[in-house]
Amino acid sequence: MKIKFYPAAAGVLFFVLLASFSPAQPGASSAHSLEMFSGEKGTIRISGGTAHIPVMKEAADRVMRFNPDIRITIAGGGSGTGIMQVGAGLVDIGNSGRRATEREIRKYDLRLFELAVDGVAVIVNPRNPVRALSSAQLRGIYSGRIRNWRELGGEDRTITVYTRDSSSGTRAVFWEKALGKSRITERAHFAVSNGAMKAAVSQDPNGVGYVSAGHVDASVSAVALDGISPAPENIRTGEYGISRKLYANTSRDPDKLARKFIEYLLGEEGQAIFEGKGFIPIE
Repeated sequence: MKIKFYPAAAGVLFFVLLASFSPAQPGASSAHSLEMFSGEKGTIRISGGTAHIPVMKEAADRVMRFNPDIRITIAGGGSGTGIMQVGAGLVDIGNSGRRATEREIRKYDLRLFELAVDGVAVIVNPRNPVRALSSAQLRGIYSGRIRNWRELGGEDRTITVYTRDSSSGTRAVFWEKALGKSRITERAHFAVSNGAMKAAVSQDPNGVGYVSAGHVDASVSAVALDGISPAPENIRTGEYGISRKLYANTSRDPDKLARKFIEYLLGEEGQAIFEGKGFIPIE
């Protein structure tokens, strides 16, 4: 662990513990493998960012199969919900697709653990021939100025815009980095999670939305933005600019079992799960 200090109001100093666990290297000890859960018992409660869910489920399944005396529950709700619930003591780990604000860190005495890097991909229905947009066109769609796919080289169909609510970390990075903090049309339909967004667009030939790049599969088509696709290599190099870090947050120091789960996620096996789900491991 390393301690990073931030200035607070009236010159008071407060601190945030940032994860400095290094992913285990090939051939290293098994400290960050499933063996670390031997002899443990208890429950880990997790909620928050929905981008994390595929990895959380895979990691939790591996841990619980290895040691049936450990129970791990996983819920979504969005980044804001995860931060609020961990701060209120309702869960042990609150995931977020954005960095907690300084106010949230102070209020909930948060410890922030960087888990992986993620891109936010613009998606359309596979039946839609539009596969590339400029940033100006995307802002036009989300502002409501562009309402028909014909204006973008597609068919003569009214665009259905999908977005997330204000508690979503995915929305936060999309709104800032893709839309330049410009307004989103009141005509937009709300999806409650990355999974719900993907499902909505996959079933709507006229739909456009955005999801964690790790959620993109054959049910939707990712759109190149300004000529750059949200492929992992483009996110890794920074060429695709709509990206963010995924965090696990705890209130104060995590207890022994929650800490081990975070260490596992940051170890060689956990980072391999992230990579297998389309995310970029922490370097």
